[in-house]
Formats: sequence, C-alpha cells, structure tokens
Amino acid sequence: MRRRSFVRRAGLAAVANATAGAVAGCLDVAESGGPTYRNPVFEPILADPTAIRASDGTFYAYGTEDDWRDGEGPRLVPVVRSENLVDWEYVGEAFDSRPSWKEDGAIWAPCVVRRGGRYLLYYSISTWGDENPGIGLATADRPAGPFRDRGKLFTSDEIGVENSIDPYFYVHEGTPFLFWGSFHGVYGAELSPDGAEAVGDPFRIAGDRFEATCIHERGGYYYFFGSAGTCCEGPLSTYRVEVGRAESFDGPYLNGQGRDLRDFGGELVLEENDEFVGPGHNSLVVDDAGTEWLVYHAYERGDEWIDSVPRRCLMIDPLSWEEGWPTVEGRSPSSERAGPVIDG
Repeated sequence: MRRRSFVRRAGLAAVANATAGAVAGCLDVAESGGPTYRNPVFEPILADPTAIRASDGTFYAYGTEDDWRDGEGPRLVPVVRSENLVDWEYVGEAFDSRPSWKEDGAIWAPCVVRRGGRYLLYYSISTWGDENPGIGLATADRPAGPFRDRGKLFTSDEIGVENSIDPYFYVHEGTPFLFWGSFHGVYGAELSPDGAEAVGDPFRIAGDRFEATCIHERGGYYYFFGSAGTCCEGPLSTYRVEVGRAESFDGPYLNGQGRDLRDFGGELVLEENDEFVGPGHNSLVVDDAGTEWLVYHAYERGDEWIDSVPRRCLMIDPLSWEEGWPTVEGRSPSSERAGPVIDG
C-alpha cells in the first residue's frame, strides 16, 4: 500500500473554552468544545466521506476514489485518521488494486463499519452515466486496511433498482440491512448475517430527490439524512442535506409537515453560504460529550477544482436539536468554532 503524508492545511491546536454555538433557541449541543477547528479540516479532496471510530478510539474517514493531480494517480479510497476529528493525517488507500468484478468504473461513496472484530467496507463501482452500476464488499482486520475485496453484492439490473450506488450499512435489532440509491429512489434490503449478500426484497424509504443515505436513531425516532441537488459541478453545485424522521427504521420517513419523503423534500440541515458551496454526502459520529457531528464534503468558494477534478474537501459541524429536529447552526457550514470533546 502506498503511504503519503498529506495533512490539513492548518493544524489548529488551541483549546477553546467557549460555547460550541447553537442556533438561537436550539437545545442539546455541547456547552464546551475541544480544539478549535477551521473548515475544511482536510484537503485537497475527501469526497463522499464516511467516518467511524475504531476500537482504540481513533477516528477514520474514507472517501471516493479521486485523482489529486499530484502525479500519484488515482487514490483507491483515500483513508485519513484523527485523534480528535480536527487534525487529520492521510494514511493511505483502502485498496491495493481496483475490484475486478466490474469491467469499468471507479470506487465511489464507501461506507465503512466495525462489526464482529472486522471492518466492512461497502462501495459502489460506477462511471458517469453508467446504466448498470453495482455495490460490493471488502473487509479488513485494521481500519486503515488494506481491505480484501469480497466481491459483488449486486448490480442495478440484478436488484431491480436504477443507479444502485451510495451504500449505507445499518443494524436493526441484530439484523444487518443495506440502504442505497441515487436519484431513482432510496431503498433498503435485509442482508445475510455476514453482510455479504442481499437476502430480502428491496423496500423504498425516500424518493428520487435523494442520494447519500445516513440513518441515525435518537429519542425514539429514526432520522434519514439525504443529499439533494448536484454534487459535482464545482461552483455551480447545488448539493444540500435534508432530513426526515420515522418511528420505524424502514419508514415511512416524514418531514416536519408530516409529508412522506418518498414524495416530498425533507427539513433543511445544511446548504451553501458565502464561503462554501455544495455541502453534502454526510456521515455522522458522536463525541465523548454526546454531541453528534456531521462529517461531510464541500467546496471552498474560489478554489473548486484541481484541473478538472472537483475539489470536495472534508468538513465537520455539530448538530443542534430543537423539538426533535436536527440542524447545523445557521443551516450552513461553519468557518471556525470549538471542536468535539474527546476524553483523554
């Protein structure tokens, strides 16, 4: 595995005692923060990020395959590591070689989870305009890999869902499920106990508006976070994060007006501002104070490309909660604020 030393541009280490700001009137955010951070927390690129906390407490984030135009070629799922969600170090690539079960395509939108002493990496293989993309699985004993490819779960044609990309793994009462889909409906299906095969019929939880599923349970509800808009047009990108909630993990997910996300949009969590464009495709982790942190990508205005490659950087922001609904302060990315609380 190739190892390279890429770190975020500014490693801010000052400890902040100020409140980790919240939307006026919002509840349930940490009253004090960890190290001050400035977005983006890692660059040049970590698109479609998934983030986990490893068994030793270290955080890892994984991104879509991209060529950073530095002469090293495409990174086959770049992997970065952090002790505090603020200061990130590039540690390598998840794959030594591209999976061979699909002839054409890049590795997009990984989802990594820790389960049964191993790390599972679900991934998409697709090209732009691909008529039959698919989803595969790789496993590793260590969070940084290398991951061993276990092959295909299904293609779009096999599962009967157009544009089958953007996998998201979820365990409900001990049973594993996979959610996936991109602008042709978001679907879920039960997996075999080892997570290597879809064994249930697909069921739909969200409509053609969404991709990039993330599901989070809190306070008796299941929350569906999905991205809407365009992800990859640089300064013209319209990506944003919306949310709905349900009393059951398989839906129906409703917005604040009680409308079903299979037919309507969700409540706004995050959209562009004067500094950042196209925020979206989020993951979610919880710090040691119990605050949920959105981990996502966005463009810095005025610096949206590396040659022809969309420069989607790694970002973080805490969620605030009001009357059972989550949002990010100001409903847009922060520039700088108090960071996560990490014990020790």
